[in-house]
Amino acid sequence: MTAGLGPGGTRFPGAEVCPGPVVSHRPLSHRVVSRRAVSHRPRRPQRSPRAASVRHTRGVTTDSARWQRYWDEHAGDYDRQMTAWDRRLFGDSRTWAVSRARGDVLEVAVGTGLNLPLYPEGTRLTGIDISSGMLDRARDRAAQLGRDVTLRHAGAERLPSPDASFDTVVCTFGLCAIPDHDAALGEMARVLRPGGRLILVDHVAGSSRVVRLLQRLLETVTVRQAGEHFLRRPFELLAGHGFDVVERERFKAGLVERLVATAGPVTSP
Repeated sequence: MTAGLGPGGTRFPGAEVCPGPVVSHRPLSHRVVSRRAVSHRPRRPQRSPRAASVRHTRGVTTDSARWQRYWDEHAGDYDRQMTAWDRRLFGDSRTWAVSRARGDVLEVAVGTGLNLPLYPEGTRLTGIDISSGMLDRARDRAAQLGRDVTLRHAGAERLPSPDASFDTVVCTFGLCAIPDHDAALGEMARVLRPGGRLILVDHVAGSSRVVRLLQRLLETVTVRQAGEHFLRRPFELLAGHGFDVVERERFKAGLVERLVATAGPVTSP
């Protein structure tokens, strides 16, 4: 996830939100119809501007502009709230993830740059996010740390990088709020060099039916409010994008999952 009181601004453990993609919407087209045609055809109801801002991608409804506004508005509270959730639920997951990064690194849903101080020396880092408010804070953090970081405003479903550009892709608590997370994983595979590492940490569907029922109820609010999902299992999609999972952990009733996967042929670290 990319910001909030736990995902979507709710008080549920394990919720960090990550941004959804930048989407441009075409204005509605209007057809000119003669009076005679009108008399023979029922008039179609005109879509409202609100309906026009919504599109469907692989079964996922997105309202990019609203979700970007949500994350921009919560950028100022994000660090405080996420630090609390790291302490209560996620533990050392950020350190765990970033310590495994090598070489040229892309961080998807970089947010306010909470991971920046944790990267090993010598890491060449690029970060993307859909929230301008988050990126402004990430730039401030990078300047304070004296780190050379390239930060870009972009969505995860269309990464602004050529094929085979990075040795490592990191995404911590981000896939939960990307509208088409399957497409995002495909993009991560595309920009990784053969043998490169994908490092993911996120809150996922819990192990118990009771927990999953609660997560489903939360999604009725959080998906509309911030685009945040609780019942995803990115692990199940990785093989379809050519990834080989080499490390995997789940804890806190299965709510938190962290993994490392390699793209293409495995090479020595």
